[in-house]
Amino acid sequence: MSTVRYDRTALQRAATAAGQPNSWQMAARLGVGTMTAWRLWHGHGAPSVQTAARVELVYGLPMAALLKPAEVRKKVPA
Repeated sequence: MSTVRYDRTALQRAATAAGQPNSWQMAARLGVGTMTAWRLWHGHGAPSVQTAARVELVYGLPMAALLKPAEVRKKVPA
């Protein structure tokens, strides 16, 4: 199973540059719930594909720049 993480600082920079310097203003602009926006702003969970597409549409931040595969940690032999 693949895990996705995202660059919340890129999202924060894009939102701030567009005049939404906090999560509740970003929520209104993206059309998502305030709790969803708060989680994204603070790095708790990753955006859904739909939300990532909306970020790209609203802020011009490509999904490829926002989403990235999570590192796979391998067990070190004891």
